[in-house]
Amino acid sequence: MAQSRISIGSWAYIFNQEVPTTDFHQILHKLHDLGYDGVELGSFGVHPTPASHPTRASRARLKKEIADHGLALSGIAVDLWSFKTPGVSILDENPVSYMTAFLGWAAFAADLDVKTIRVDTVLGPDYFETEEGKQLGADKGFDRLVSVWDKCSKIAADYGMNICWEFEPGFLFNKPSEIIKLVDAVRAKGNQNFGVLYDTCHAHMCAKIGANQPGEKELLPGGALELLQKLQGKITHVHLIDSDGSLNEHNTSTHNPFGTGHLNFDELAPALQTCGVPHDWWCVDLCFWPHAWDVTAQSKKYLDTLRAKYPTVA
Repeated sequence: MAQSRISIGSWAYIFNQEVPTTDFHQILHKLHDLGYDGVELGSFGVHPTPASHPTRASRARLKKEIADHGLALSGIAVDLWSFKTPGVSILDENPVSYMTAFLGWAAFAADLDVKTIRVDTVLGPDYFETEEGKQLGADKGFDRLVSVWDKCSKIAADYGMNICWEFEPGFLFNKPSEIIKLVDAVRAKGNQNFGVLYDTCHAHMCAKIGANQPGEKELLPGGALELLQKLQGKITHVHLIDSDGSLNEHNTSTHNPFGTGHLNFDELAPALQTCGVPHDWWCVDLCFWPHAWDVTAQSKKYLDTLRAKYPTVA
């Protein structure tokens, strides 16, 4: 039986850091020294993007640089957060701007041999309570989101890639039933490469705490584990980190280092190994955690122990 490969998101080292690590090469070097198997590329800001690596030759050099450090890319998170306002919104009737940007990042990611690309719903959880959201309506907004992600899924499939939707309390559609309904609706259009990014702390905050849920809260008695079970076969990527049940200053889940929160990974880990994820990556997510480098080694050691106890099914 094999063990999961362990990666970590590069965004941990630029967000909320006293001294951000802007040099991607330095991140690769440190992760190699700490024994990580891979890195997950946050393709925004100072880290590699289609703007910094616009040609296939430049992307080939980046791909070689990653491999030369003994690492692989477990996935890519792309900068689609600006598509909020009418005319460029993800929920526009004809979302050309969003689709064009997604197509560009898909081509970029494919040249780096990335197999999983991340998206989210972009808009805040209370969007349909705003004047603009009321005019559109929740049902029509839901249908438009399904439509745009149907097209994105087919673009990703052309490049041999899966899409993972990262649900979280800070974005639209954060109730368990909404999460299941949305992923089912996109997959029903023939997109088996579309699924959710199951982030353990977001799952806890959405299923057990009901953070930022508009209207009446919807909770699952079994919390993160019950939501994982309900998403069986619909998960295309995994992020692991602890949760203390709080939101951070950015209105999303606090990504607590392992062992400092409330999650039971001896329950979650074996369930994650049998939930149908189409790869063997476990990605650490320290997003917005200050002094992320201080807990990067500890995160690897924690998951080393966990993956030894719960190897992947051969």
